[in-house]
Amino acid sequence: MLWRPGRHGYGPVMVDQSVRPPDLSTRPLELTVERVMKSSPSLLYAAWTQGFDIWFAAPDSVRMRPEVSEPFFFETEFEGKRNPHYGRFLRLEPQRLVELTWVTGEGGTEGAETVVSVQFVKQPRGIRLRLRHAGFASEAARDRHREAWPQVLEQLDRKLGATD
Repeated sequence: MLWRPGRHGYGPVMVDQSVRPPDLSTRPLELTVERVMKSSPSLLYAAWTQGFDIWFAAPDSVRMRPEVSEPFFFETEFEGKRNPHYGRFLRLEPQRLVELTWVTGEGGTEGAETVVSVQFVKQPRGIRLRLRHAGFASEAARDRHREAWPQVLEQLDRKLGATD
């Protein structure tokens, strides 16, 4: 609910805040990566919605509020270069699922609005994190992410293990 001017001054107004996912129909390239994680689903969910600066983003660069349709921004640093990341949350199911758009520039998604879905699946030994990244504009962009995501998830597991 938002507050907007009306006939009788400011007041609450219902606004349709439905989620509009990107159209990936012309960009069918995707990848899936899985890793068994040591941390709990609640800690993993928090890392993906509130704690990017703990395991992935450059310190003090994260602007993120874990609410559906809310935009976010953060930067990573790699080989002395800053890499801005933009997106918005599409679906949030605490301790189960984070789905967000993911936009980076050259060397990343090449400006394409892609979709990252992260599921946390309980199993007898740990939590299986299943990451699906869809909507790449080129095979090269997909392949760079296919190479990077396992390293990123390993870093997440290591950093969260240090905070458990």
